[in-house]
Amino acid sequence: MNRLRAQGWAFWVAIIASLLLMLMPLPVVIQPLKPYWPALVLMYWALESTDQVGVGLAFCVGLAADLLNGALLGDQALRLAVLVFIALRFRSRLRFFPMWQQALAVWLLLLNNHVLQALIRAFAGAPAMPALSWLAPAVGAVVWPFVFLLLDDINTRIRGKKGPRTT
Repeated sequence: MNRLRAQGWAFWVAIIASLLLMLMPLPVVIQPLKPYWPALVLMYWALESTDQVGVGLAFCVGLAADLLNGALLGDQALRLAVLVFIALRFRSRLRFFPMWQQALAVWLLLLNNHVLQALIRAFAGAPAMPALSWLAPAVGAVVWPFVFLLLDDINTRIRGKKGPRTT
């Protein structure tokens, strides 16, 4: 398997895993603190591989997340499209930040995402989000270094893989 195809597989496996992690049930008390996994994975790939991630793909992943969650159709699609747009816009700066600054930027992006979610819910007439859910962007920022390092390790192993010898 060539490197480009292996990297494509790694990308789609990460996206599917993030959607499954999004569906993972947690105890009611900590459910509002669950990080927004698809956003974290899409942010990593937006920073590392612009040819694979775009606003359109983020919108499609968001639609899939909406369908899986049974949420308002287009809610997550719009939020992920905005998030990836901002990440791609500032990609050249974000890539070279130290990890703590990247985590701070991720916190701001996730906080922006959370504000958008609150606005969409308000316009849709849905009940307000629990107050504890406003800590979820901070949890995402704390988890970001681990997500980044895990995906970067997988991506580096795939890129570093040598093809079969031809001697």
